[in-house]
Amino acid sequence: MLNGILATIPSPDQGVWYLGPLPIRAYALCIIAGIIIAIWWGERRWVARGGIKGEVTDIAVWAVPFGLVGGRLYHVITDNQKYFGPGKNPLAALEIWNGGLGIWGAIALGAVGAWIGCRRKGIPLPAMADALAPGIVVAQAIGRLGNYFNQELYGGDTTLPWGLEIYRRVTPDGRDDALAGVAVDHTPIQIVHPTFLYELLWNLGVALLIVWADRKFRLGHGRAFALYVAGYTAGRFWIELMRTDEATLIFGTRVNVFVSALVFIGAVVYFLVARSRGEREDIIALRATDKPADGQPVAEPEDVVAKEDVKDENDSKEPVNSTESVKPE
Repeated sequence: MLNGILATIPSPDQGVWYLGPLPIRAYALCIIAGIIIAIWWGERRWVARGGIKGEVTDIAVWAVPFGLVGGRLYHVITDNQKYFGPGKNPLAALEIWNGGLGIWGAIALGAVGAWIGCRRKGIPLPAMADALAPGIVVAQAIGRLGNYFNQELYGGDTTLPWGLEIYRRVTPDGRDDALAGVAVDHTPIQIVHPTFLYELLWNLGVALLIVWADRKFRLGHGRAFALYVAGYTAGRFWIELMRTDEATLIFGTRVNVFVSALVFIGAVVYFLVARSRGEREDIIALRATDKPADGQPVAEPEDVVAKEDVKDENDSKEPVNSTESVKPE
């Protein structure tokens, strides 16, 4: 019973604000904030490992658009019943601003974009992935705040003190709309498990685990990224089982439960196999032998490698012009 709740978490009254005709969506702002933090932190970690400042941003130019497209594709494929079929609007599949990004597709296609960017810069993808790993999972945590504003991705009813209040939201024309509407009052129509909050906190814990393990064991060759994948999917597995929103089912179980389990196994196997490659790779040494796709030599970071020009005494002498005759003394 609602009256028996000692304390609850209120939902925001709305998730969209308007500046004239321009909608400002909390979900989009959270995604943008997460991307900025992931790039900023990844840049710091990359430079500390011997990379050049600005390279993470260069890679992000490829990875972010690919990731957004991949995330949306995964969502549309696994939740196709929302967009296709009798009475559905297929064009709504393009409305990414209304929410709906699958992390599996975002990581998979984002990795393709990162690979293209790394290939062009002559950067080993596993090394770049290790630098980005904790920032990516923190970005996911920030993105979950967007689900909070959208009143989505929650679990079943609960009487726990941290239950999330769900409000009825109504648009100006009287339509019920949890995304675009505004709460009519603060009387909850439901109190549920805030699974978005469980995942947010879990993701922050995974980020701390990556930082600790990376410092203690000098993880390299993609192992820090594998630890991120394994840690995230372990949490996503049990959190997914708590969710009650509509989803595609396989044998009565949400499809993301199976995906989490399979990806977790793959990440653990990679983490163990890559251990045979030793400690963290030397980025500077790798750059000395690698070349980008255009064949140009890779520049070395000025703040890591000091170049010293050693000149021979004869270097200062004018070269002999071969076109001039040499007269005997």
